[in-house]
Amino acid sequence: MTKSIHISQALKMLDQGKIVSLRVVTAKGRIMECDDVISLSYDRYKGTRSIKFIRSGQIRTIHDVCIIGLNDFDVYL
Repeated sequence: MTKSIHISQALKMLDQGKIVSLRVVTAKGRIMECDDVISLSYDRYKGTRSIKFIRSGQIRTIHDVCIIGLNDFDVYL
């Protein structure tokens, strides 16, 4: 049985500023594995979040509703 958490709990974990691993659905429907990322900022009105990859320093913007996994948890809406 897999462990799962609600999106609100996942967002609270991201807001703590700790290093996490994410699984995100992209615009093309692919699942992107994001290891060792940190949440930098959050736009409440757009529902987007900026994340930084620790290893490469790359910064990306993702939609919160597209997060399907956080660390060892599955995320549901």
